[in-house]
Amino acid sequence: MSFPDYDDSHEKQNKRDREEFQTQKEHILKQILSQEARLRLNNIKMVKPELADLVEQYLIGMASQGKMHSQITDTQLKQILLSIQQPKRDFKINRV
Repeated sequence: MSFPDYDDSHEKQNKRDREEFQTQKEHILKQILSQEARLRLNNIKMVKPELADLVEQYLIGMASQGKMHSQITDTQLKQILLSIQQPKRDFKINRV
């Protein structure tokens, strides 16, 4: 037995919650990132969304703990990105 009205309203509420969360996240990032850093993060989001999500979570966590006293510059964001990214593995093939 299905309850279409309940499913629709529940789904609409979930969508509203996700949109509200996204709006709040964007507002926080606007406050803690410089214009250049926001642009870099948006570019990364297009190429590597999972990395961008990690960085956003890290930045929001730092801001909520009160550990940020000024806006993050593009240079600082680059350093954060380098520290978060997994080192690439180089493989060397020796032919015998």
